[in-house]
Amino acid sequence: MRISVFGLGYVGVVTAACLSRDGHSVIGVDNQQVKVDIVNAGKSPVVEDHVGELIERGVASGHLRATIDAAEAIRASDMSLICVGTPSRRNGSLDTDAVLRVCEEIGKAIAAKRAPHTVVVRSTVLPGTMRGLVIPTLREHSGNAPGLAIGNNPEFLREASAVHDYDNPPKIVVGAETPEAGERISSIYRHIEAPSFVTSVEVAELVKYADNAWHAVKVAFGNEIGNIAKAVGVDSHEVMSIFCKDEKLNISARYLMPGFAFGGSCLPKDVRALSYKARDLDLDLPLLNSVIRSNEEQVERAFEDIMAYGRRKISVFGISFKAGTDDLRESPQVALVERLLGKGMDIRIYDRFVNFARLYGANRDYILNKIPHISQILIDDFDAVADHGEVLVIGNAAPEFERLPDRLKEGQRIYDLVRLKNGAAAGEQYEGVNW
Repeated sequence: MRISVFGLGYVGVVTAACLSRDGHSVIGVDNQQVKVDIVNAGKSPVVEDHVGELIERGVASGHLRATIDAAEAIRASDMSLICVGTPSRRNGSLDTDAVLRVCEEIGKAIAAKRAPHTVVVRSTVLPGTMRGLVIPTLREHSGNAPGLAIGNNPEFLREASAVHDYDNPPKIVVGAETPEAGERISSIYRHIEAPSFVTSVEVAELVKYADNAWHAVKVAFGNEIGNIAKAVGVDSHEVMSIFCKDEKLNISARYLMPGFAFGGSCLPKDVRALSYKARDLDLDLPLLNSVIRSNEEQVERAFEDIMAYGRRKISVFGISFKAGTDDLRESPQVALVERLLGKGMDIRIYDRFVNFARLYGANRDYILNKIPHISQILIDDFDAVADHGEVLVIGNAAPEFERLPDRLKEGQRIYDLVRLKNGAAAGEQYEGVNW
């Protein structure tokens, strides 16, 4: 394929070098003549293992060259990858000026070319940048060229191991306006063995930020546990080495799907205890100290969403913090129901496990004496609770709740805290806490 790479910084140079090695005809574009000259001399303008050799071979074979002329690059290619920088401004916002300028240049060159062209943003951009900036700018300046396809292809390269990461990525993500454009972009990575996803441009934009935010959280978490370990005379590396051996819960996808707040007898209690211990040791642990507040904010978010419907009759399906248990200790569903009761909502609750516990279980005393106001609105009749509510709140993932979307009546709606498998069947009558 004939590919132009706009921006000969770190990402652009690595991408151009690897593409030329893979047999593509690559032309790099940069507005700094010195970078162009360095590449055309067969050298790398960045320090990175193996990149210099790849550029040298690419230039020698004729597969790689560089120019400052954007129009020339567009004429000589069928696909353009935008790899310009998106640095932080002083207020923390993203500086997309370089993205805007290069989109204007590319659009004008495509208008003059009058041939199909694919433009792919590889720069890191926030959700909404593609729809709000990139796509309209390219369409406007290209004269809405009919052969123009646009996509987003975030990179997952680490400095000092970028070539290895290019060849062994954790995943390949392509966001595009159409499936055809997505497949065309994905084809340049066809020889690479990795999970590959063709999705919307918005999902592709946010995946990159989810990755980097998670990496930052992991570093901060490890450091805060390390700070506690040192203060109490424990080997922090031994602690975290053991922690990392757990690939079922700790280093896994568990607990990472968006949803409602956590609860139960362990997580809230232990996070609070660890934060208290840190204060006792005169340690400031901002990440761990904010976990409970973040959890409480998720309850508040759900409360405000439900109140915004302006409906008084509410049915709650599942009030224990997790399906299959009668444990109501620190259940965020209980906290949500109490907030709604405080606003005078007419509530009915169905949870067969909690109903059983109210009659026979170990938690009978807690249910009858600690939260009697909730005990009084527990109804052991699924259909009666389903018929009562104008808003049906799905509190946990009990399998029996999956049938609720199929039995909605006119005027009813579902607010889902767990993401039902068939929630979409309810159409516009369905909403999730963060979907």
